This record gives sequence, structure tokens and C-alpha cells, in this order.
Amino acid sequence: MKDQDREILRLAVPAFFALVSEPLMLLADSAIVGHLGTPQLAALGVAGTILQTLVGVCVFLAYGTTSAVARRIGAGDHRGALAQGIDGLWLALLLGLVLALAGLALAPAAIGAFDPSPDVAGHATTYLRISCLGIPSMLLLLAATGVLRGLQDTRTPMVVAIAANLLNIALNLLLVYGLDLDIAGSAMGTVLAQTAAGVALVVVVVRGARRDGAKLRPDRPGILASAQSGVPLFVRTLTLRVGIVLTTFVATSIGTTSVAAHQVAFTLWSLLALALDAIAIAAQALTGRALGAGDVEGTRTITRRMMWWGLWSGLVGGIALWGLHWIYVPWFTEDPAVRETLAAILLVAALWQPVNGVVFVLDGVLIGAGDGPYLAVAGIIALILFVPLALSVLWLDGGVVALWWAFGGYMLARLLTLLVRERRDAWMVTGAVR
Repeated sequence: MKDQDREILRLAVPAFFALVSEPLMLLADSAIVGHLGTPQLAALGVAGTILQTLVGVCVFLAYGTTSAVARRIGAGDHRGALAQGIDGLWLALLLGLVLALAGLALAPAAIGAFDPSPDVAGHATTYLRISCLGIPSMLLLLAATGVLRGLQDTRTPMVVAIAANLLNIALNLLLVYGLDLDIAGSAMGTVLAQTAAGVALVVVVVRGARRDGAKLRPDRPGILASAQSGVPLFVRTLTLRVGIVLTTFVATSIGTTSVAAHQVAFTLWSLLALALDAIAIAAQALTGRALGAGDVEGTRTITRRMMWWGLWSGLVGGIALWGLHWIYVPWFTEDPAVRETLAAILLVAALWQPVNGVVFVLDGVLIGAGDGPYLAVAGIIALILFVPLALSVLWLDGGVVALWWAFGGYMLARLLTLLVRERRDAWMVTGAVR
């Protein structure tokens, strides 16, 4: 048991710091751009939302690769694991080029959909078009991170992520203020930092592939297989994104005070989600390795242990979220109405955290098992149940606190669908390939 806990920590702690790097990079960009003026900061918000959505729905490049590589490692096929990882890198590059070209062409229309002022639209289009040049690097970074996680290495992505953040800050300051490039300088700096990070991790993976004699050429069947296995995880991620967007839409419709409190609460919820996601990443790597080795009993043991980790992590996170709210809530707003509403939301969010913890872990376990098709179906079911719940809050004028109870119901629906699957054996397919 202690050995399992040590291995979970060995994988989860570096994974957490790597995950935190992306929001920290966005925070640094916001701080630097914010001093240019309100139009630039608003433009960053609009363009950043579009960019995060484009890249976020491609997270299957990391998750699917982690599962496939970990299975091969568990089966003792190190060369095959790296070959599978190389296929994932080629898929990321091809998809990245397609999304980059689409982003460049459709940037004005995508920005226009948010109906910003002409000044904001101009800055946002500039930022998005430059940022689109970095999409291939961002997706390569995702895929290479997935390969290394599958190899049970979460430390290297952490080191690269920290270095990329420091480089991003330095480049942004130089280009925005030193060379007076305005918001374009921020986009350039972030693209260069993310490209450097992507290249660094790709080099690590390629060196490992060469060392083990794995192929580096594009392999059409392998790339197609990686794409096919990624489709269910894409659907699963898309359902989650739709649920989050729907929640924000309803909060916005309720009123200004509600959406302000909701935005802060969701930012804090997302921060706690990163900690839970780090445990889920450990679950992906350990589950894939155990099933690749044909160890069904070990998979069961790891799953149950990870569920306890998720439960206790969620409980601790919930206690901290509510117990410390009187300290950090004043940091975000001086409006008494927003503070009061935010405190009420945080109590509800804290109560749901243990559920969230188990959901994230089981998600990671089933991703590690390569059970993407079930996760896609489960995501659709949970979303179908959530839509009337969220809209009923709007129709019945329930308020933003009721909306967070409904969002908790969404997470509960996800938990129930995952528990039904975990209790059975259909997902525990052993061997190097599912």
C-alpha cells in the first residue's frame, strides 16, 4: 500500500506543477497586457477563450497517448511504446497545421461572434492570428507530454513547463515593453515560449525512440489508429466543455452580480480541478501499465486506492475552499453583494468536491484503460441530464447558487455512470493493445 502511495505521489506531484504552468502563463500574459490598456486586456480575454477551446478539445492527444504507451510499457514492449508515441506526434503535427490554417483564415469571424467593440476586435484578431502560428507546437507539446507520462515520467514535462513559463515572462516583457510591440508582442512571446517547450519535449521523445530503434517516419496506419482512438476522448472532452459553457451562459443570464461571483467561483473550482487532474494522470499511467502487463488484480487494487486518493483530496480541497473563503474572497471584489453571493456558491462547491475527486480519478482510470467509447457515451448521458437542470434554474429564476447545485448534479451524474462501469470487468482488457 505504501509503495503504491509513493508511486502515485511520484507521478502526481510533477504532473500538478506541469498542469499549473498553463494557467500561470495566461495569468502572466494578462498581467503584462493589462498595463497596455483595457481594450488590449479585453482582446486577450476574447482571443484567449477561442485559443484555449481549440487546443483544449485536443487534450486527447495527451490522454490517448498516455494510455497507449503505458500499455506497451506494461507488456515489456519499450520499442513499440515509443513507436506508438511517434505516431501520436505525427498526428499532433498534422492536426496542428490544419487548426492553425483554419484559425488564421477564420480569426476575424471567430472574434466577431463575440460582438466586441472595433478597437477590441482589432487587437483580438491580431493576437489570435499570431497565436495560431503556435498551435502545432502546442499540440506537439500535448502529445509529447502524453508519451512521457506513458513512460511513467512526469518530471521532465514539469521541468520544461517551468522553464517555458520563465521564458514566456521574459519574452513578453522584452517584446511588449522593450520593443514596444503592444499586444502582438505578447502573442509572439507566448508562441516562442510554447514552441521552445514543444521542441524540447519532442527532442526527448525522439532521442528515446532512436535509442530503442523505434521508427521515426510517418506511419499511416499508426497515425490513423491514433486518430481513431482519439475520437471518443474528443467527444468526452467536448461534452464537458459544453456543460461548462452552458453553466456560464445561465449565470450570465441571471445578472451581473451572479456572473461576477460565478466567474470567481469557477476560477477557484478550476484550480482545485488541476490538483485532482494530477491524480487522474497518475491513474492513467498506472492503469495502462498494469493492464498492459496483464495484471487484472493489480488494476483493481490500484483503482480502489486511487478512488480513496480522489475522495480524500476532494474532501481536503473542499474544506480549504470553504474554510479559507473569508481570507481570499476580499482579494477578488469589494462589492458586498458579490462577496455574499460568492460565499454561498463556495459552500455548495465545497460540498461537491469529494464527488469531483472520485470523478476525476475514475475518468483517469478508464482513460488509462483505453475505454474512450464508454467515456464518450457517459459524457453524453451526463450532459443530456444536465441541460434541463441548468435551464430550469433560468426558467424558475432559481439564482446562481441553485445553478451550482445543478452543476453538482452534473458531476454526480458523471460519477454514477463511471461507478457503473468500474464495478464491471468489461473495461479491463489486458495486453499491449486494447
